[in-house]
Amino acid sequence: MNSVTPLENCLGSTKPDLDAGVTAIHLDALGGIAGDMFSAALLDILPDLWAHCKKAIMAMDLSRDVSCDFHPHTDGTLNGTRLVVQHGQAAHRTHTPWSDIHTRISQAELEEEVRRGALGIFTTLAQAEARVHGIQEENVVFHEVGSIDSIIDILSAAAIIGTLGSCHWSIGALPRGRGEVETAHGRLPLPAPATLELLQGFSFYDDGEVGERVTPTGAAILNYLDETHELSQAPDTTVRRLLGSGLGFGTRKLQGKSNVLRATLYGASLPLPKGDQVVVLRCEIDDQTSEDLAVALNHLRALESVLDVVQWPVYAKKGRLATALQVLVTPESAERVMREIFNETSTLGIRHRTESRRILARAPLEVDGMQVKVAERPAGPTAKIEMDDLTQTRGLAARRKQRTKVETTALQTRDDH
Repeated sequence: MNSVTPLENCLGSTKPDLDAGVTAIHLDALGGIAGDMFSAALLDILPDLWAHCKKAIMAMDLSRDVSCDFHPHTDGTLNGTRLVVQHGQAAHRTHTPWSDIHTRISQAELEEEVRRGALGIFTTLAQAEARVHGIQEENVVFHEVGSIDSIIDILSAAAIIGTLGSCHWSIGALPRGRGEVETAHGRLPLPAPATLELLQGFSFYDDGEVGERVTPTGAAILNYLDETHELSQAPDTTVRRLLGSGLGFGTRKLQGKSNVLRATLYGASLPLPKGDQVVVLRCEIDDQTSEDLAVALNHLRALESVLDVVQWPVYAKKGRLATALQVLVTPESAERVMREIFNETSTLGIRHRTESRRILARAPLEVDGMQVKVAERPAGPTAKIEMDDLTQTRGLAARRKQRTKVETTALQTRDDH
């Protein structure tokens, strides 16, 4: 094997890496599924997987006349990745006994999980072919699946599955396809008999598209995932965090839709923010002037144990316009703050209750002499400048521009650290 085009050289930097914490992968077979589509879809979103695929392919020492390229592809509607295997006539071999493939995989210097996966996928396929044709498994001869292309497809799939480890795998309903396919056994109906044998119990639908939609190699990969990872077609109600998605293109062109397999990656949902308890103090004031009340509330806000002070207008008894006051305090300071409220305001009573709350992690930063608060939100960090630092900037547009600049710089500074 003499050349491989590194996929990572063709892609942007927005792809997650293998340390992103992938816990679940969902497949959508819009165009169908084949071995090359499976590998291409996962490599489209996780290009770091290519090093593992390449190592497995090289270990098989297939031929010096073989090259394998992963490259970006578009059909004019969607952008994704294609897997292309090229080889000369010397490497072209389609009739390969299963026993030969088994021996080569067993003796190759493969990682153990890759060897286990490759043998597992080929074994499920050999068993299906044996049942369909009424022969012993050891007498199975692979035709299309025995080609260099299919061997590379299965090695790549095994490397990907092994590297991703104990992920939860799922897939939507599969497109059935229509018509016939030319094989070494003559013309066969679609889906191919071996494909149906491998996918008993799976859900299918007919979208009217003519041609093969699920190849035997694609079916064998799904069968292997079902055996080893309990591949599911049932709705998944687990809350997960979206990491990204990739598209793997097939070779055929379909009518009215892209011939792609989509792989969507999820990680564990982020843990709830740290929580604590606070005491909420409430009262209404209808007989204190607004100017005096403003002074009183400023005094309350200045107390170290006061977390927040909120006021809003309400109609109180006898139709009087009053001020509703809410003060948030730490539990240990509730009694002391209530005494201060009685001391600063004209209220005769205070209601209080203890509540639980969740708090996002946040950290202060200084940018160009301005204070910025960076919060860690589930969807990513956000930055918020202290409005007091913008009071000297005149004009709405100027304040917005300065705010955007400072907050963007704060986020970049956070990432650098």
